[in-house]
Amino acid sequence: DILVDKRKDITVELIQKVTADYFGLKVADLKSEKRLKAFVQARQIAIWLCRDMTSASYPDIGSRFGGKDHSTVIHATKKIDKLLLEDTKLVKIIEELKEIIIH
Repeated sequence: DILVDKRKDITVELIQKVTADYFGLKVADLKSEKRLKAFVQARQIAIWLCRDMTSASYPDIGSRFGGKDHSTVIHATKKIDKLLLEDTKLVKIIEELKEIIIH
């Protein structure tokens, strides 16, 4: 019951704030069109977390990330899925972010 209640409180906005704070960015950076590597990776991680931890659709997530197309969201989630198979550092980052978001 406790986990179910907490999951209801997990929003795209919460994930954006936690991810931006974690990487020392502003939420606006995650929503921007800027393609700096630091922004892109943080944005893709945040998008992946939104798909994993919320029931938001691809178009809904895209619109909350500065009007990105649903195909951008699909690309981001697939890219992070692929990287998670080979990058243990990324696995650790995702675990830390999830822990912060849940608590």
